[in-house]
Amino acid sequence: MKTLRILIADDHEVVRRGLASLLQNHEGWEVCGEAVDGRDAVDKAAKLHPDLVILDIGMPNLNGLDAARRILHVAPRTAILVLTIDNTEQIMREVLNAGARGFLLKSDAGRDLVSAVEALQGHRTFFTSKVAEIVLNGYLAPTPLSSPLDAAKERLTLREREVVQLLAEGKTTKEVAVVLGMSVKTAETHRSNIMRKLALHSVSQLVLYAVRNNIVQTIPSLDSEAAAS
Repeated sequence: MKTLRILIADDHEVVRRGLASLLQNHEGWEVCGEAVDGRDAVDKAAKLHPDLVILDIGMPNLNGLDAARRILHVAPRTAILVLTIDNTEQIMREVLNAGARGFLLKSDAGRDLVSAVEALQGHRTFFTSKVAEIVLNGYLAPTPLSSPLDAAKERLTLREREVVQLLAEGKTTKEVAVVLGMSVKTAETHRSNIMRKLALHSVSQLVLYAVRNNIVQTIPSLDSEAAAS
């Protein structure tokens, strides 16, 4: 049987190592690499050609959903398993729209990660019952009318979404240009187009938009979580 090559992407080292420890002893599976953010995941997926990528949603520089879109654009046969701490309906719809074949809450990883990977290895999907309900309702329920802001969101290109995330994370236009390998003028043009499309007038409004639309996430640190437990 062909070895299943797995790439793990999460910005917390302790999470990456924990996931790897759950997978590496499974016969026929190999953790071929680890990525520290979404952009690193896209780069390593292109270099390592994994069969499966496990992606955290809330990563810096490029979130997991947009990373999934980029990976599937260049390697459509790659299986994507999304990990998240958020099980809201909006997140689930975003996961489905990104093309992921699996959805797993981080809190359930210890119990369900192996089963999820086995499902994707067998060319099946792995979603919670709530996701299945959303899919069914999507076929049965009428599509609600979208607001002008929703329409603007749909018109943002993947590159513009990248710019939104970097700006929302506090990077300057010059820093955005460096990260994305473009001229400062091009970055400024993207920023102007984004603000115009979304009818926004300040960076604070852009940050709020990015959070509300899951381009960036406000996630408590692992230290905070440990202190609360």
